[in-house]
Amino acid sequence: MQDSKTLLSQVEQEIAASSRTSQTAAGPDERRRREATDEHIDALNEAFALFRINYHNQYYKAYTDTQVLNQIKKLWLESLTQFEPDTIRRGARRVIETSEFLPTLNRMIRACQGDPESYGLPDAHSAYVEACRAPSPKAAQRWSHPAVYHAGVASDWFFLVSSPEKVAFPVFERHYRRLCEEVMNGARLSRPQAPALPETTETPLSAEENHQRLEALRRELDL
Repeated sequence: MQDSKTLLSQVEQEIAASSRTSQTAAGPDERRRREATDEHIDALNEAFALFRINYHNQYYKAYTDTQVLNQIKKLWLESLTQFEPDTIRRGARRVIETSEFLPTLNRMIRACQGDPESYGLPDAHSAYVEACRAPSPKAAQRWSHPAVYHAGVASDWFFLVSSPEKVAFPVFERHYRRLCEEVMNGARLSRPQAPALPETTETPLSAEENHQRLEALRRELDL
């Protein structure tokens, strides 16, 4: 098992690589820039408490120095604030359920990202295409998942169809990934309600009535 100084060096390298990837592949992302909250800090501390319980010997061998442990937590926090606090907790539970070894930051990030497809959620770009192509009324359509519809609502339907993909997709993706996190954390999104049919319907005109209206229109237009 690696000692604490080796782990610290590895974590620093992973964060640097993660930052470069997010800037070149995904572009500036509001969720990656947001400040850590007290809930984020609590969630991270809970994650490390789970690691301590489940990886007892590995944990104490890796984190022999309290100062180094605090620095590692700080570095992890900088990367994990892109997720909701409940997502960090879910990621930690997933790690201890699927791995016998103390996780690296990269492994923790992948655990937090989860597997949206196992929840019936399409990938972000497929969801974006579905939202853009859906005819009106939007609420009456058959959506692959309610998250797609709600992401469209949050993004603004007119903005999606009137803006180029390079502008609209990042906005849609941000809302959609937030909704995906909520779903994977146990939230149940409401299904869109189709517009109600009118209570009364007009009786079709008879052939005679249609003829009379046509004649009146001709007289009005002097035809």
